[in-house]
Amino acid sequence: MGSDEVPHLDGGLSGTVNPVTSADESPLSGVDLRALPKISLHDHLDGGVRPATIIELGEANGVDVPVSDPDGLADWFYTQCNAGSLVEYLKTFDLSTAVMQTEEGLVRIAREFVQDLAADGVIYGEVRWAPEQHLTRGLSLDAVVEAVQEGIELGIKDAAHSGSDIQIGQLVTAMRHADRALEIAELAVRHRERGVVGFDIAGAEAGFPASKHRLAFDYLAAELFPVTVHAGEADGIESIRSAMLDGRALRLGHGVRIAEDIFIERDDAESLYATLGPVAEWVRDRKIPLELSPQSNLQTGAIAAWGEELEDHPFDLLYQLDFAVTVNVDNRTMSDTSLTKELALLSEAFDYDLTDLETFQLNAAAATFQPLEIREALADRISEAFDEFLDDDDKD
Repeated sequence: MGSDEVPHLDGGLSGTVNPVTSADESPLSGVDLRALPKISLHDHLDGGVRPATIIELGEANGVDVPVSDPDGLADWFYTQCNAGSLVEYLKTFDLSTAVMQTEEGLVRIAREFVQDLAADGVIYGEVRWAPEQHLTRGLSLDAVVEAVQEGIELGIKDAAHSGSDIQIGQLVTAMRHADRALEIAELAVRHRERGVVGFDIAGAEAGFPASKHRLAFDYLAAELFPVTVHAGEADGIESIRSAMLDGRALRLGHGVRIAEDIFIERDDAESLYATLGPVAEWVRDRKIPLELSPQSNLQTGAIAAWGEELEDHPFDLLYQLDFAVTVNVDNRTMSDTSLTKELALLSEAFDYDLTDLETFQLNAAAATFQPLEIREALADRISEAFDEFLDDDDKD
């Protein structure tokens, strides 16, 4: 097992973070984070529906909505999702998916989703969603994928008209507690030339490891089709192991509980050392990207073993130990967040500067389910933009 010295840590694993700085002391004070180019890898379509759209589509489709004004509904989502449980968190999706059962609704929501990403400075996004959850009004699996792709393409055109250049790929998701993974995998591959770039499994993690869907993952491997797996959020190391062994995951959805396989020790000189268990060492050494979603991880209780505040999140520990960390929103509506907000909160909690934020975006660019040439082009766009900001900062 690997052992590494962890710099400037104070205390045990639950305190392995840098001091929190006040806003006026932040190295990012005065920086317009929204203007920086960003990559979004873990972003659920049904978790990013605008509250106003839910209200309008709910009224048009006979769906009961608990609050009738957009701000109030946004507050409702955020409050409902702060139960500290993934199971309770997932219940709020019953409302958002209820208004995503028609072609019109799917096109509109996908289109607005892309508009919102572009407005947040995202230059490349992968939107994940589960087609099997959108069939109650008679649409077929292929029809819902086509509707979402139509909305994505309209959103890309809208962004271009507003001066933003954004690329979007679909991640088709199977629900891990259901028995349709192979069918959904075949659906994803069927649309690989029409917008779908990868496959995912999501839903209640504990008790439903990737091994239960081995046939689907065998098929995807045979088709050389990229896979990410939700793992290490509501379950621990064995779930992560199964994601890699059975799922052949190229990325880990969340993966935050990989920190359970990292052991912190203090020597006589008061230095702290981290010893990596075999799973953590495998993930770190092979640069398997972690799709970390800090605020969501707080809401679902994924980091309960380390604390209840953002400063307790193992993000900084994983970053210091050279894991391939990326920053994501998970569900923008449920967490009342954006990539800009997530980056700002992390920078305040861990005193990150622009160089750190650039690293997170370059990690994400390298992790996209795109050909090498596109990944390199995304990395170039990120580096050029960050260099401009850094040059301007030096001039000031």
